[in-house]
Amino acid sequence: MTPRTIGKRTLAGAAAAVVLIPATFLSLQVATAKEKPEPPIDPTAYVGGPQIIPATGEPDNVLRGAVFDDANKDSIRQPREKGIEGVAVSNGRDVVLTDRLGHYKLTVDDGDTVFITKPARWDTPVDKTNFAQFHYHHSPDGTEQNLRFGGLEPTGPLPKAINFPLAKNKASAGNVTCGILGDVQTYSNQEISFARTGLVRDLSQREDLDACGLLLLGDVAGDDLGMYPRLKENLSAAGAPIRAVPGNHDYDIDATSDEWSFDTFRQHVGPTNFSYDVGQLHIIGLDNVRYPCTPADNEDGKHSFCNDPENKPAYNGKLGEETLGWIEADLKNVPMDKRVVIATHIPLVSHADMTSPKHQTDDVLKLYELLEGREALSLSGHTHSLENLTAGSSFGPWKEAVGVGSIPFDHIVAGAPSGDWYSGDINLDGVPNGIQRDGALPGFLTLETDGASYVDTFHATGRDDDQMALAVNSPHFRDWFQTLMDWRADTPYSDTDAVPPVALGDLGDPGMVTPPDLADGTWLTANIWNGTKESSVSVSIDGGAPVSATHTQPATGEGQLSGAEYADPYAAIRQLQVARFAFESTSGNPEAQGFSLYAGSQYGPSAPRPGNNIAQTMSHMWRFELPGDLEVGVHTADITTTDRHGRTFTETLVFEVVEERPQQNFRSEVFD
Repeated sequence: MTPRTIGKRTLAGAAAAVVLIPATFLSLQVATAKEKPEPPIDPTAYVGGPQIIPATGEPDNVLRGAVFDDANKDSIRQPREKGIEGVAVSNGRDVVLTDRLGHYKLTVDDGDTVFITKPARWDTPVDKTNFAQFHYHHSPDGTEQNLRFGGLEPTGPLPKAINFPLAKNKASAGNVTCGILGDVQTYSNQEISFARTGLVRDLSQREDLDACGLLLLGDVAGDDLGMYPRLKENLSAAGAPIRAVPGNHDYDIDATSDEWSFDTFRQHVGPTNFSYDVGQLHIIGLDNVRYPCTPADNEDGKHSFCNDPENKPAYNGKLGEETLGWIEADLKNVPMDKRVVIATHIPLVSHADMTSPKHQTDDVLKLYELLEGREALSLSGHTHSLENLTAGSSFGPWKEAVGVGSIPFDHIVAGAPSGDWYSGDINLDGVPNGIQRDGALPGFLTLETDGASYVDTFHATGRDDDQMALAVNSPHFRDWFQTLMDWRADTPYSDTDAVPPVALGDLGDPGMVTPPDLADGTWLTANIWNGTKESSVSVSIDGGAPVSATHTQPATGEGQLSGAEYADPYAAIRQLQVARFAFESTSGNPEAQGFSLYAGSQYGPSAPRPGNNIAQTMSHMWRFELPGDLEVGVHTADITTTDRHGRTFTETLVFEVVEERPQQNFRSEVFD
């Protein structure tokens, strides 16, 4: 498929995302003439933003304005451009609906963000990087604290009025395809380049994301918020409108109060809480990252890391009463036949961090109460793992951590385009393989809707339709795995002279097993990256009758199962021997020695060694024990999975049973 051409942008009267005009040009009158139907539009061609009418006298704290049909797409309301009735406008606490003329009136305090809920069949304008413009930050003097990355710029007095433009797009009222991205999390210019080369390339080749757009699930950046401009410019090449919730690497690290800890994110990206409608989905984006948390967050004794925000600032997963109050107000205007999609950075609950209050959401039960009786879906990021937990799933530690017995609706932790933080060896596309902590490859999700129903699909970066990884877990592999894991635990990365006790050559052929291996327990593994407890997985050996494989974590109340027995050999082999540690040159360039991850952490130069995260626990592993009497020879295993949507995928693994492991390298001795 040829790369998509980004739509030609309409810039007339909209050189900036916010349009300022004198009050004398404001007309709140609307024409009554019958309007001609608008043709389908490219949302990314509609560049503009809210129309700001400056204050002319002593301002009060009441904002007035209109939501209007921006027929000529210049973001300036013309006398004949009609208002739109019934659009929700909010200050983050209260929600009002526009009247029959499209007018609204709303109390606005300093620090508030005023935003609209985009109705289905309409589009908001975008800025020049395709980030949706549906909001106005009211910060008269800018952020209260002098933040390293600037925070909010001063906006001056509350405007006399703000008019929010919308353009018709009937496609967004029907069935749509939404792009869902977990942690892009670029810490450096090099990592932005990695994201461009892999993720953005894949997104740019799609033709189906216009109507819904992209939803980023937090950790858009990686601590250095000065990277937002270049990152946004690169993401714009995806050619779809973009919205994002904030993550724990999007806050201003130097912020001393949660009240303004996301002000730089707000300045560059958008509101921290928002909602919008596409098709039969009502999508609610939420900030559930409290930073810095305070001793008040430790009333239950589970959050001691919050006790010293001045000297040891930390974050915690929590929505808070104000956000919960806004959600309740927002939902009052949402019909019961729509599916409510809750988008957060930190999962409500997860498999990866099932014991942790910090990495799940404290007040999740209050959110469940607000959603009772509705079709709902939770989307999140944060864990750098892919988890598709369907209604009724239960892991025992949730109860102690956040009070959840089982989940009332589907929860998807969407994985990360950054994978395991851009770690691992460089692949053929020139980007790190970045296999995630659960063995899933880096990638993104799509949701294809059919009314309020949806089909979720995981797309591994740079792959076509791959949905699984197959391998053999033998005693030989487990011994090798455990030897490296023990050495890794005792050997810091700062010890660059250390050499691992075993290497990839000591493992040899992981697809080769012996009769003693079979007798001591050898199984085929199928890591079905987006698998659920409803997925069926079967194995056919040498064309024989298919036999069901066993789901290792069926989410029936068990705890987390981890270690060599539950590892994914396909992923772990690649994670336990990373050659990139040995990169070295005589150029004198410090950036060419070893490699850097996260906020400047240096790795190597050293002998190749294990990386930071190893795929030894996941919610989507199936295994099939090989019979102890399997004949010596080459065998095929056809692994077939059928997902909860009825789609079937089959991949084949070829493995070998030998009496004993042969010499792996060239047999020079036979030529002596």
